[in-house]
Amino acid sequence: MTHDQAANLRRKLALSSNSRQAKTLCVISGKGGVGKSNIALNFSLELINEGKKVLIIDLDVGMGNIDILLGLHAKKSIFDLFNESESIHDIIELGPKNLGFISGGSGISEFFSLNDEKKEHFYKQYNDVVQMYDYILFDMGAGVTKESLFFILAADECIVVTTPEPTSIMDAYSAIKFVKNKNREMSISVVMNRASSQKEGEQSLERFKEVVSQFLQIEIEKLGILPEDKSVSKSVINQTPFILFNGKSKISKAMQELTYNYLNNAKERSMKETSFIQRLKQLLLER
Repeated sequence: MTHDQAANLRRKLALSSNSRQAKTLCVISGKGGVGKSNIALNFSLELINEGKKVLIIDLDVGMGNIDILLGLHAKKSIFDLFNESESIHDIIELGPKNLGFISGGSGISEFFSLNDEKKEHFYKQYNDVVQMYDYILFDMGAGVTKESLFFILAADECIVVTTPEPTSIMDAYSAIKFVKNKNREMSISVVMNRASSQKEGEQSLERFKEVVSQFLQIEIEKLGILPEDKSVSKSVINQTPFILFNGKSKISKAMQELTYNYLNNAKERSMKETSFIQRLKQLLLER
């Protein structure tokens, strides 16, 4: 038996003894510049602080920056999985706290240009890692496109990041409407970022929830409020996630609370009966 065969056998045996199935989350925003990627990254790290194993996949079309925020240079990207038939294990990089991440460099549109053989390769590779993690996060591009919608609808949950600015609120509303028009049962949570105060954040998030309820006749979950904090820009300049740059900052404490509340309410979020890949395949067949 070759070394590679032995390694694959050990990995399969390890997976077969582990019934864990990663929950797939898509993190989206109605517009760019609201801090979506930074929030996805720091949320992932805080989940790890709570004992979870996390993989974050950068699918932000043309704007992938998870590796930049980490101050790391990824050797390979999602492009290598889509187009070069690389093993997903070979393109997963390790960040702080053993965070697994796959760099961007290719958008969702690349996936839809693949032939059936390459799509099957992606399906197989993704299924190879779902039992290795508790959470797999897709950091999606700003806005919702016809292409990104397939990945969003196939996910277990969708997290929408917005700010109190009217344009950001309107774009977040449009994104939620787009998603819910396709699947009214989709679980959607909202993070209000860059609130000037806790009171402003609470008021903005509550008003947003009421508008969505009134005009779309759906309920969204208020996931949390993150304050405007100068330490965020400093952490970005230093290419260090803000919870590691200054764990005592206002936004780090708010992220800790947001993550704790998310996990505390996790029991209320039932896992879907089918897997992410099964749902993605079905959506592609129906298009």
